[in-house]
Amino acid sequence: IAFFFFSTRKRILGSIFSACIYLLAFAFYMEYQLGLEPCPMCIVQRIAIALVASIAKKGDTIWMGAVDSEGTVVSFIQSIFWEFGSGLICPETGVLFQNRGAGFSLTDGPNCLAPGKKPFHTLNPAMAIMNDGRIVSYGTMGGEGQPQTQAAIFSRYAFHGVDLQRAISAPRWLLGKTWGDDTTSLKLEKSFDEKLIKELREANHQVELVSENSSLMGHAGCVVRHIDGSVEAASDPRSDGIALAG
Repeated sequence: IAFFFFSTRKRILGSIFSACIYLLAFAFYMEYQLGLEPCPMCIVQRIAIALVASIAKKGDTIWMGAVDSEGTVVSFIQSIFWEFGSGLICPETGVLFQNRGAGFSLTDGPNCLAPGKKPFHTLNPAMAIMNDGRIVSYGTMGGEGQPQTQAAIFSRYAFHGVDLQRAISAPRWLLGKTWGDDTTSLKLEKSFDEKLIKELREANHQVELVSENSSLMGHAGCVVRHIDGSVEAASDPRSDGIALAG
């Protein structure tokens, strides 16, 4: 097994090296054809960015919530979309540009690229003001699973009185795709009750079991400001996040 891994790794590295040489030569040729003076370092930089952007890395979208001493509540979500965003950095500031424009379509339709429009995307930092005055800031990452996770957390906490941490930690589901996964099955964490899983399969759902506390279900968090000014927070065991409240 060790030898197979080593030889496979050598073949992969060799393929990457060959691709770099090919891309470098092609870039020089294109700049020459366009009458431009080739800039070796610029071309190498572009190729490096393209290669980094094409290799999947862990991490992308993050959600954060906060409450300050004056009662201001924030629900914040940030995503560069894809592992290296657009692959472009503003030279004046060093800011990496996100790639949400990839959500546009170039064909006619509601999501067609046009001036003044925003692309279709899954980002939705949430906040709710409860009838009793509580302010709930909550959110998650997780592609198409974001609204499903938010609905699960909010309904558990607001409608069923589940403890805030338990509302996040309890088993979750995902119907559809998430980042890094192309299947559209009904994914259930295997910690769900077996009777429920059986009933869903008998109802002809395409059920796919995943591990407990699976990252496919998103990395959720929640901060609540109570009417007495106290703050409660909870973080997802599926992530490396942390909840701090005082």
